[in-house]
Amino acid sequence: MFKREVLRYQHGSLTIERRKRGPRVWVYRWRERGPEGAQVRRKITVGSTDQFRTKTAAQREVDGLRLEVNAEVPVVKMRTLTMRELVAHYEEIELAPERSRKSPSTRKVYAYFLKRYIVPQWGECSLREIRPVVVERWLESLPHAPSTRAKIRNLMSALFQHAIRQEWTENNPIRAVRVSAKRLEEPEVLTPVEVRLLLDELPEPCRTMALLAALTGLRVSEILGLQWQDVDLENGIVRSRRGVVNQEISDLKTAGSRRPLPIPPVVVDALSRWREQTSFSQPENWVFASPQTEGKQPYWPGVLLKRHVQPAAEQAGITKRVCWHTFRRSFATLLYANENDVKTAQELMRHSTPVVTLGVYAQAVTDAKRKAQERLAGMIMQAGQPEPAVPA
Repeated sequence: MFKREVLRYQHGSLTIERRKRGPRVWVYRWRERGPEGAQVRRKITVGSTDQFRTKTAAQREVDGLRLEVNAEVPVVKMRTLTMRELVAHYEEIELAPERSRKSPSTRKVYAYFLKRYIVPQWGECSLREIRPVVVERWLESLPHAPSTRAKIRNLMSALFQHAIRQEWTENNPIRAVRVSAKRLEEPEVLTPVEVRLLLDELPEPCRTMALLAALTGLRVSEILGLQWQDVDLENGIVRSRRGVVNQEISDLKTAGSRRPLPIPPVVVDALSRWREQTSFSQPENWVFASPQTEGKQPYWPGVLLKRHVQPAAEQAGITKRVCWHTFRRSFATLLYANENDVKTAQELMRHSTPVVTLGVYAQAVTDAKRKAQERLAGMIMQAGQPEPAVPA
């Protein structure tokens, strides 16, 4: 895309062009030889008329480029490459399914942000025109949450890092862009009583899914990615090997996510009962296979959430906004509140590094994990139950 074989001894032409937004720009045009020997017309944006107020000033900028054109060397430099061209190359290399190490959901989000925000605003700008302060003000003007602005900023930084790896620039101006990712609101966390009330209102398989999420901290993508061959009911262990996002199988989020995870007896019992109920109980079947797809795919989490989980929360009198990730947040919060050591909590949450859980480096044993889960299971399953009468 960026390798060019050029004709020798060209002067080219330098003209001014208008743009839909922003100042007019100087454009340099020349010719190069195509793959079959035919001449191909090329052009690059040298800079704006604000940068080069006279043709003489713009011509000086082109002098070095003209030498490159006539010396038959690649001419892709920071001053010539536009953000639109960089995005196209980034998508081709970093977001192609057969090349990318990113999950399908991540590729989808990146592609949306590139198309929705970055290309419309910066597509026609050369990389040298993009300045930290200007980007910072633009991000501040977007009517979105700080986390969304931070994601756009990080993606722009990734684009410049891609350009650096390709040796198209030596600088990443986005590193100097300051954007806060502070939450506008604290995420909702369920109490043990609320978890128990919600479980009492849920039908199957939502109840077993919610119980599994609340007592293991598994992500919903990991729960949906479970097959019966991943569940060892006899020894009370699950082994996550894959995730399912938007009905596409993806790799797990972290290396730690592949570690065997103990499940407390109450979850073993729930999974055993569900396996007896479901029509898809073979080792290769999804644990939560959807009947609508004849078991070929697991349930859609969003459908279960809207049709069952959120109505059940309302029926139980829970005013908090409940989503699948609420169970994982609640799991972590209740583990800490239940006085479990940080390392045990970190391993149960399967964070990639101890930094996420206060940087504790000691290795937690499986017995400690089981006791932590069983204490939490006891809190939830006994919540809201009348206390036994005291003998007179």
